[in-house]
Amino acid sequence: MTYIQLAAWFLAAAVAAALVLSLLARRRGAAPHLGAIALTVLALFILTAVFDTIMIGTGLFHYSGQHLLDIHIGLAPIEDFAYPLAGALLLPSLWAALRARRSARKPTAADESEADA
Repeated sequence: MTYIQLAAWFLAAAVAAALVLSLLARRRGAAPHLGAIALTVLALFILTAVFDTIMIGTGLFHYSGQHLLDIHIGLAPIEDFAYPLAGALLLPSLWAALRARRSARKPTAADESEADA
């Protein structure tokens, strides 16, 4: 299995989970903010490019060339960018779904006054 195949499976699972969680959150009145996700993806891509280049350049780790697409940003192979993308898509969706679930379970002031009566 090549690195791109592994990254594609990982990214596909993250995108599927993010879609399901986003739909659940949207039904309960909360959804991840797309602008924030886009800024997060941009920041994570820049950080991945910089720090992977540093780590690969110093010899901290290396990749087998026969398993790569041979497309690099700096010294970072393009396959490395799937993981920050997956995290940037999945985690805000999970956060929104959990926030929506918590707010749906939280009693409102009207519910509390009815319970007291």
